[in-house]
Amino acid sequence: MTANANIVKFNVMKMTSLNISLPKSMRDFVEGEVSEGGYSTPSEYVRSLLREERKRKAERELEAFLLAGLKSGEPVEVTPAFWDEKRSELLARRRAEGR
Repeated sequence: MTANANIVKFNVMKMTSLNISLPKSMRDFVEGEVSEGGYSTPSEYVRSLLREERKRKAERELEAFLLAGLKSGEPVEVTPAFWDEKRSELLARRRAEGR
Protein backbone atom coordinates (compact mmCIF):
# COMPACT_ATOMS: atom_id res chain seq x y z
CA MET A 1 0.00 0.00 0.00
CA THR A 2 1.36 3.43 -0.89
CA ALA A 3 1.49 6.40 1.43
CA ASN A 4 -1.32 8.06 -0.55
CA ALA A 5 -3.68 5.08 -0.44
CA ASN A 6 -5.96 6.67 2.17
CA ILE A 7 -6.25 10.09 0.55
CA VAL A 8 -9.73 10.89 -0.75
CA LYS A 9 -9.94 13.29 -3.67
CA PHE A 10 -12.95 15.54 -4.12
CA ASN A 11 -14.07 17.19 -7.32
CA VAL A 12 -14.73 20.73 -6.10
CA MET A 13 -16.75 22.93 -8.41
CA LYS A 14 -16.40 26.68 -8.25
CA MET A 15 -19.75 28.18 -7.34
CA THR A 16 -21.24 31.28 -8.92
CA SER A 17 -24.44 33.11 -8.05
CA LEU A 18 -27.65 33.41 -10.03
CA ASN A 19 -30.45 35.52 -8.60
CA ILE A 20 -34.00 34.78 -9.66
CA SER A 21 -37.31 36.45 -8.91
CA LEU A 22 -40.22 34.26 -7.86
CA PRO A 23 -43.80 34.96 -6.95
CA LYS A 24 -44.44 34.43 -3.24
CA SER A 25 -46.33 31.20 -3.90
CA MET A 26 -43.32 29.70 -5.69
CA ARG A 27 -40.92 30.90 -2.99
CA ASP A 28 -43.16 29.30 -0.36
CA PHE A 29 -43.19 26.08 -2.39
CA VAL A 30 -39.39 26.02 -2.66
CA GLU A 31 -38.98 26.69 1.05
CA GLY A 32 -41.45 23.89 1.82
CA GLU A 33 -39.54 21.48 -0.42
CA VAL A 34 -36.30 22.46 1.31
CA SER A 35 -37.67 21.76 4.77
CA GLU A 36 -39.57 18.59 3.81
CA GLY A 37 -37.00 17.20 1.37
CA GLY A 38 -33.97 17.28 3.58
CA TYR A 39 -32.22 20.04 1.65
CA SER A 40 -30.14 22.49 3.63
CA THR A 41 -30.78 25.51 1.40
CA PRO A 42 -32.95 26.60 -1.52
CA SER A 43 -29.77 26.60 -3.63
CA GLU A 44 -29.21 22.92 -2.86
CA TYR A 45 -32.81 22.17 -3.88
CA VAL A 46 -32.48 24.08 -7.16
CA ARG A 47 -29.14 22.37 -7.95
CA SER A 48 -30.87 19.03 -7.39
CA LEU A 49 -33.64 20.00 -9.82
CA LEU A 50 -31.08 21.08 -12.40
CA ARG A 51 -29.12 17.82 -12.09
CA GLU A 52 -32.36 15.85 -12.55
CA GLU A 53 -33.27 17.88 -15.65
CA ARG A 54 -29.77 17.44 -17.08
CA LYS A 55 -30.13 13.67 -16.58
CA ARG A 56 -33.58 13.63 -18.23
CA LYS A 57 -32.22 15.58 -21.19
CA ALA A 58 -29.30 13.15 -21.59
CA GLU A 59 -31.76 10.22 -21.48
CA ARG A 60 -33.94 11.85 -24.17
CA GLU A 61 -30.87 12.41 -26.36
CA LEU A 62 -29.74 8.81 -25.87
CA GLU A 63 -33.20 7.55 -26.79
CA ALA A 64 -33.16 9.69 -29.95
CA PHE A 65 -29.74 8.27 -30.91
CA LEU A 66 -30.96 4.72 -30.29
CA LEU A 67 -34.08 5.28 -32.39
CA ALA A 68 -31.97 6.80 -35.17
CA GLY A 69 -29.72 3.75 -35.01
CA LEU A 70 -32.68 1.41 -35.30
CA LYS A 71 -33.85 3.29 -38.39
CA SER A 72 -30.38 3.52 -39.97
CA GLY A 73 -30.49 0.32 -42.00
CA GLU A 74 -30.02 -3.38 -41.77
CA PRO A 75 -28.67 -4.66 -38.46
CA VAL A 76 -25.02 -5.70 -38.27
CA GLU A 77 -23.81 -8.40 -35.91
CA VAL A 78 -21.12 -6.90 -33.73
CA THR A 79 -18.54 -9.52 -32.81
CA PRO A 80 -14.91 -9.35 -31.73
CA ALA A 81 -14.00 -9.93 -35.40
CA PHE A 82 -16.15 -6.93 -36.38
CA TRP A 83 -14.24 -4.71 -33.92
CA ASP A 84 -10.89 -6.09 -35.11
CA GLU A 85 -11.81 -5.16 -38.68
CA LYS A 86 -12.99 -1.67 -37.65
CA ARG A 87 -9.80 -1.13 -35.65
CA SER A 88 -7.66 -2.21 -38.62
CA GLU A 89 -9.59 0.12 -40.95
CA LEU A 90 -9.14 3.04 -38.57
CA LEU A 91 -5.41 2.40 -38.13
CA ALA A 92 -4.95 2.14 -41.92
CA ARG A 93 -6.85 5.42 -42.42
CA ARG A 94 -4.72 7.16 -39.77
CA ARG A 95 -1.52 5.89 -41.40
CA ALA A 96 -2.74 7.12 -44.80
CA GLU A 97 -3.39 10.57 -43.28
CA GLY A 98 0.10 10.61 -41.80
CA ARG A 99 -0.90 10.45 -38.16
